[in-house]
Amino acid sequence: MPALIGPVQIVSVGGGVVTFGDTFYVSPKSGSKTAAGSGSFNTGNFINTNTGISGTNTLDPDINDQNNVANA
Repeated sequence: MPALIGPVQIVSVGGGVVTFGDTFYVSPKSGSKTAAGSGSFNTGNFINTNTGISGTNTLDPDINDQNNVANA
């Protein structure tokens, strides 16, 4: 059933999907990149990480890594 939507202002949507009216297929797309050294994402009460010398290469010569095409 068609829906008539009045004036709407959406300031921001973080990690969600906004739909109005009939929706047949929703396919949200996003891309992100995270660089972290060894033992960076450990969580818990008692963490003991012995990594010695560690380095993370954050140099990224690519212009586009993963394009979100047709995300309109």
